[in-house]
Amino acid sequence: MRYNFDQIVNRRNTYSLKWDGGELVKAIGYTERFDNETIPLFTADMDLPVPQPLLDALHKTVDHRIFGYSVFPDEYYESIQHWFKKRHDWTIKKEEIVFSPGTVHALHIAVRALTNQGDGVIIQRPVYPPFTAAIEGNGRIVRNNALKCDSDGYYTIDFEDFEAKAKEENTSMFILCNPHNPTGRIFTQEELKRLSDICAENNVLIVADEIHGDLIRKNQTFTPIVKVAKNTDHIITCTAINKTFNVAGLHCTNIIISNPEIRTTFSEEMGMQLPSPFTVAALIAVYNEGEEWLEQLTEYLDETMNYVKTFLAENLPTVKVRIPEGTYVMWLDFRGYGLSSKEVHDRIYKRANVALEDGEMFGEEGEGYQRICIPSPRPLIKEALERIAAEFQDIESKKLLNA
Repeated sequence: MRYNFDQIVNRRNTYSLKWDGGELVKAIGYTERFDNETIPLFTADMDLPVPQPLLDALHKTVDHRIFGYSVFPDEYYESIQHWFKKRHDWTIKKEEIVFSPGTVHALHIAVRALTNQGDGVIIQRPVYPPFTAAIEGNGRIVRNNALKCDSDGYYTIDFEDFEAKAKEENTSMFILCNPHNPTGRIFTQEELKRLSDICAENNVLIVADEIHGDLIRKNQTFTPIVKVAKNTDHIITCTAINKTFNVAGLHCTNIIISNPEIRTTFSEEMGMQLPSPFTVAALIAVYNEGEEWLEQLTEYLDETMNYVKTFLAENLPTVKVRIPEGTYVMWLDFRGYGLSSKEVHDRIYKRANVALEDGEMFGEEGEGYQRICIPSPRPLIKEALERIAAEFQDIESKKLLNA
């Protein structure tokens, strides 16, 4: 069937963090203003309808009328195996799959179970803020292998620095984000192999957050790091349907761990986790019947990103942006205005009443940037960008006069 992603679905009064969580969002410091006119584009979930097979499966679950403790049937594991074999030629054994109610939860479990107090954990800032929280919140030390950014906004890995940090005596883990959030990089096979080799040589465990791996541009290829590693004994991979199919509220992450000793240690720290019957039904439905929807979604996201880039070039040419290779976030560089981060924030969040994410949340390397999540109906994106553009026209006009 053909999906209409331009249709605006009213999410207010549906318990949505994104649309109904204004008091929480203000309390944690995202924005000072959040009201019924706010356009929230800060959190990584979609304002787009999910696949019809998923709806059918959830309706069938509701119609059963009983929602007791549930287990994972063989079909659950087979659906995961089929999806990754078909899309990435990755053969996953049933026993390698460990369920987690969320990726952030899994990161905390991995840090607690597989590192020691005071150990160093490598991350690559600017990066998703919960990485830092999982490290520091559990008494470990951040080893920041900051990504290098060229004049065109393209990010690469500083391998000399990475290897030096991996060789430090108490470095025991590297949390990889690929596709990278917020820069949108999909690391190449050569980059991934080099990362894996360095970690293996220095007994550094890799926790690979690959939950955006299905959200890539049409002309790009995503490779799970296990596919290029000499062996996978030192790799844990986080996969999820949450981002791909817009079901974050159903809490479904699957951790792939080939090393049985590491898997046992991780699982013991995790403890028993039973799924919701809705979670089981959802995963089976989307992995078996959701590919057509995903292809349409990918096309829509590509078109939206092209729209954002064109709009900025025509209306806010001072803002630099690249089309990301993966994810559905865009990393906007506002530094050309010569404004402080607070001044940029005030124009967007207070005056335009659009809620994004301040770049410094992702580390000091993000200062002057804004992250925007674009998986919303394009008319909504258009309105948000027009509001933002109106608040910077005074500067753009002066630049044009002085040109």
